[in-house]
Amino acid sequence: MTWKYGDKVIRPGKSWTDSNGTQHPGNWNIWSKAEKDAMNIKEIIEDPKPDSRLYFWSMSGGKVTSTAKPLDDSEGVVGLKTTLKNEVKKQQGSLLSQTDWAYIRHYDTGTDVPSNIETWRNAIRAKATEMENAIDASDDTDAIAALLMSFDVDANPLSKFKEAAAKTLGVTILSIKEIEALTPEQKTAYDSDLEKINTEATSKRDIEMKKYPFLSVWPELGE
Repeated sequence: MTWKYGDKVIRPGKSWTDSNGTQHPGNWNIWSKAEKDAMNIKEIIEDPKPDSRLYFWSMSGGKVTSTAKPLDDSEGVVGLKTTLKNEVKKQQGSLLSQTDWAYIRHYDTGTDVPSNIETWRNAIRAKATEMENAIDASDDTDAIAALLMSFDVDANPLSKFKEAAAKTLGVTILSIKEIEALTPEQKTAYDSDLEKINTEATSKRDIEMKKYPFLSVWPELGE
């Protein structure tokens, strides 16, 4: 949250000096709206920040100016598609390197490579190809964003799916004030409901993530 006193940016927790030379304490943000208005303190509502992986952008006065990064390579410029496919290759190489020892041992001693390792490595390569094909098939920035939205867990926090999970289970998520009013028995029952919500939300998130190659987990190495 950004605040301005005239043209000067001021921040909660930090003292500041007004045009009359009066210094105000760091807790000025607890002032009422009327007090802030009287001091000509205004809250600056910032535009959402674009994904820096997809856009070149800058912010001025809370307003964002952005330009989509090019999808394809051009002279002297590496496009988004190449950047993302290189990331897939990097991850694939890191995963495959974990079992390189089995092939080194095979060439050194003739010991067969365990079948589970061979199967897993083939699955890793297949998943990487699936990811790269999905990237190549993306024809605009929004399509790339759809692949990236679950590329990292931060983009899909469990809280994003809790409301839908609660609706599925027929459970009402209570406010802090409502929770504080519960009896010990009711609180225990509500805690149990929250565990069910978390389980259902996790399931919903996993289903959503598997819709996109970039969001799917890499194959796991079986026994």
